[in-house]
Amino acid sequence: MVGDSGAPSLQEVGRLWRKAQHTGLMEPGHSGTDSPYVRLGVDDDASFDAVQEAKAEKLAACGDDPQARARIEADYDAVLLDRLKQRQAGKVSQGAVSASRQEARAASPLKQLKLPALPQLPMGRSVSPRSRPGWSMEWPRFGLAAGQRLWLPLLIHGGLLAWIALFSPRASALSLILAMGTGITILNLLWRHGRFFKAAFWGFAGLAVGLGMGALLTQPLAVTSPLQELQTSSTLALLVQLLLAITVA
Repeated sequence: MVGDSGAPSLQEVGRLWRKAQHTGLMEPGHSGTDSPYVRLGVDDDASFDAVQEAKAEKLAACGDDPQARARIEADYDAVLLDRLKQRQAGKVSQGAVSASRQEARAASPLKQLKLPALPQLPMGRSVSPRSRPGWSMEWPRFGLAAGQRLWLPLLIHGGLLAWIALFSPRASALSLILAMGTGITILNLLWRHGRFFKAAFWGFAGLAVGLGMGALLTQPLAVTSPLQELQTSSTLALLVQLLLAITVA
């Protein structure tokens, strides 16, 4: 019995020593025609694998002859015992080197394992301040819009202003006009920079500033009618919202 590493197992070593004491197997360095190496057909520095292969070939060639098989087993045991004695005496042969390498590989299987490389995690893209949701306290930037973002609020707010100037709507209609103006302002600002809270802030801020300016201007102008005061304030609110809709970036 031989271990997986190509060297005899502990049970095999014990069996060989007991058998050597009773049968007087060869001593280390014994040579000649009666050498078990010669009878097995292997060299003195043959590896354990080569000795095992030679034993298997001899057993297959002798067939069922019990005496021949016993001699082959004895020669095999003598070779293994001689090899063990050589290792104890510090003599290193090619076979011993081969067996030691096999033992080292068997003793440290983890060193032979090649772990797969871990996949590299993708690095997240840095989020720019403009793409972060929520409220931003940065100072507003102003720039004149272009294309549809310019002429669309001009068209809608201009229509609402013409409605007030030509038809002098009542208070209920003015509330609807201001709501439409505020909604258009918010939508246009949202279209420009994509921030809802910022767009809503500027939309309602324009409404409040315009109405406040209207309340302040009606006193010097001696506007006495509440409807006229509301119309003036609504007109100023639409003008301020239009200005913000086409300039706030």
